[in-house]
Amino acid sequence: MSKELDEQPVQAGPGEVYKNEFAMVEVARFVTATGPRLRIRDLSSGNQIFLDPVELEGLTRARHVDFAPLVDPSERTAAPEPDPDQV
Repeated sequence: MSKELDEQPVQAGPGEVYKNEFAMVEVARFVTATGPRLRIRDLSSGNQIFLDPVELEGLTRARHVDFAPLVDPSERTAAPEPDPDQV
């Protein structure tokens, strides 16, 4: 359901960094011509996704077991960890 955004999203305030010993991500709110989006960006790889309110609501119905395939370390390759002071 994620749509590619045709227009350039505009960040609507500072992002927040969430980290633990396994991951470091930045979460920020963006405004687009078609409404608000939440951007989640992996600070190690630079991968990011923009989620609209319907997609976010869908996450609330997921169970932790639904995320297991996404975070299975056996399929991941090591990426350099960003310096928290440079984020």
